[in-house]
Amino acid sequence: MTKKMDALEYHSSGRKGKIEVVPTKPCLTSRDLSLAYSPGVAEPCLEIEKNPEDAYKYTAKGNLVAVVSNGTAVLGLGNIGALAGKPVMEGKGVLFKRFADIDVYDIELNTENPDEVIKACQLLEPTFGGINLEDIKAPECFYIEEELKKTMNIPVFHDDQHGTAIISAAALINALTIIGKKIEDIRIVINGAGAAAIACANLVISLGVKHENLSMCDTKGVIYKGRTEGMNKYKERFAVDTPLRTLEEAADGADVLFGLSSKGAFTPAMVRKMAKNPIIFAMANPDPEITPEEALAVRGDIIIATGRSDYPNQVNNVLGFPFIFRGALDVRATTINEEMKKAAVFALAELAQEECPDSVCRAYGNVKFSFGREYIIPKPFDPRALLRVAPAVAMAAMESGVARQPIEDMEKYIEHLEALQGKAKETLRMIINKAKCDPKRIVFPEGDNEKILRAAQILIEEGIAQPILIGNSDKIRAVMQELGLDFNGSLQIIEPATWENTEEYAQEFYRLRQRKGITLSEARRIMTRKSRTHFGCMMVRMGDADSLLSGIDTHYPETIRPALEVIGKQEGLSSVHGLYMMVFKKGIFLMADTTVCIEPTAEELAETAILAAEKARMFDIEPEVAMLSFSNFGSVNHPLTHKVKRAAEIVKAKAPGLIVDGEMQSDTAVVTEILQKSFPFAALKEAANILIFPDLNSGNICYKLLHHLGGAEAIGPILMGMNKPVHVLQRGDDVSDIVNMAAIAVVDAQNS
Repeated sequence: MTKKMDALEYHSSGRKGKIEVVPTKPCLTSRDLSLAYSPGVAEPCLEIEKNPEDAYKYTAKGNLVAVVSNGTAVLGLGNIGALAGKPVMEGKGVLFKRFADIDVYDIELNTENPDEVIKACQLLEPTFGGINLEDIKAPECFYIEEELKKTMNIPVFHDDQHGTAIISAAALINALTIIGKKIEDIRIVINGAGAAAIACANLVISLGVKHENLSMCDTKGVIYKGRTEGMNKYKERFAVDTPLRTLEEAADGADVLFGLSSKGAFTPAMVRKMAKNPIIFAMANPDPEITPEEALAVRGDIIIATGRSDYPNQVNNVLGFPFIFRGALDVRATTINEEMKKAAVFALAELAQEECPDSVCRAYGNVKFSFGREYIIPKPFDPRALLRVAPAVAMAAMESGVARQPIEDMEKYIEHLEALQGKAKETLRMIINKAKCDPKRIVFPEGDNEKILRAAQILIEEGIAQPILIGNSDKIRAVMQELGLDFNGSLQIIEPATWENTEEYAQEFYRLRQRKGITLSEARRIMTRKSRTHFGCMMVRMGDADSLLSGIDTHYPETIRPALEVIGKQEGLSSVHGLYMMVFKKGIFLMADTTVCIEPTAEELAETAILAAEKARMFDIEPEVAMLSFSNFGSVNHPLTHKVKRAAEIVKAKAPGLIVDGEMQSDTAVVTEILQKSFPFAALKEAANILIFPDLNSGNICYKLLHHLGGAEAIGPILMGMNKPVHVLQRGDDVSDIVNMAAIAVVDAQNS
């Protein structure tokens, strides 16, 4: 129920759906309008009329793909129709954009007539640089793709077929390398005869599997010569002379078992009878034909892959289609041919054999990946996949003669691809996976808040944190029931009035605050009834929780004040400080102080900078700090600029290894060209990633404007300088904000 609610809210909250169209040129003035539309737009129209190839120069065609479906074979949902399949097609567009910066229009066609699908795609050719066919049932999907490839001069690719085939073929090559078998010698069984299964069979045969050594099975059993039941011309290609009639018989002695069918289709008995060092790709989703646990319980010499992310060796189409289209579009390929598919196969296979960089390992919870039985295919979030697959596909297109615009300098092309990869989301993913390595206990004083409860469910399911909720247990459980949440006993709920350690907390709070006007009876009242935030902070102080996250129902000071009274700032610091992580499409900036210090001294500014740099390193960001002002390196003689200059000097003295400079204006700090041309002497050689504001006015105003007007995702406030981790939520935070802040709180607790 919860996952249903989360999914529905994800798609319906804010702007409906998952995609939008964003203009890439200014359209603010009458001049802009005259260039974007009439009369200026006539000029590129006339140029394209003279030379159709100029459409790639003057329009978005060259980076635009149509995801086309009629909804006849959607995910595991079957024939749900074109309209019901639209969320899936939008999702495909998100993946294209996320992994390869390719723009997508989703086209849902309300027809089951394959000729109508073909005609619609043909009519759309002037609009798109490529067409990705999606979720169209077999055998019509084969006919549609074949006809479109014959008649169109842009790439057409049915991902349900070829995506799975390419990824699994790369995994097969590596699995065979590990066990020392040759592809031409193996006997392979493919269970399933739909789009993906037939594409897999075609591709492995083109890579060297002998036709007579491949047995394909469908629901009627082995496809053999002379069989008439349930046959079509596409299955007929794989009919072989064989006495084998069942999947069980075919699996006996087989080297490889490909599953593109349904849960439980492979039995332990089949696995037991396979050849030595068998390879099993159980790719049914969401539940494989046999789980790795079930297969490995039978024998230990297996290499197994599935379509699931919670097992090693995930066969995930996202490793293929974004990068294949990226390479095809960038050379204006007229088609995606076998040479290009094979190039993608070998690029992925070779990538898995390379040493896996630390950044990828960190993104998956600091698990060390090395080529072997449990790592035969790259991880879906490996940023190197774009840099390997797209150039390989582009090169294959050029060498096979289907590229209309060959790439002249491949090194520069790879640099261009690197520039497409925004690092911001990878950083957030890395933080979440760091948290998963060692989940910590996070106490939420606002335990009866609906958003907190929904976030707690995600934190438990994803293994990010161990939430502790403070509040009335009956009220919390009533909200849980209303939301359809079920924590299966894994959620800790604490009522302060009856908690066994409450008296100890009251005594400790009294000891801390007895000279600040607090009596013992008042301390007891605060702990039992008055302030759940004080109680939660005491849990952190006394070691019953590792971090606190609060503030979604309260004002900012109502979280900070109890934290300072109970936990306190680190010894030697003048104050605690606040930082926001601002996530843009192409990068992350840390901004401080944005929430705490109103008019900091030079010493406090220096303190903020050093603490922000420590936080950056915690997030695997190498800090480069700019101390901001309205002056550039002495251009204005004013006490306020002197303060910032002095702060920069203090930072350099206290942290000599830290790259920091100032005072400088904000554009100088973030525009590399200004730095290098006007201020070549600056310690900063590239744009800064940490911005230290001269006062709370400027910092608070800036981050809020960037968030609401500049499109940045604001994560925070992240408190710096506390004795133990305490972080603050903002009114209006949604569930994903809470989850992100919880991950940061866990990583902070790990480092503490």
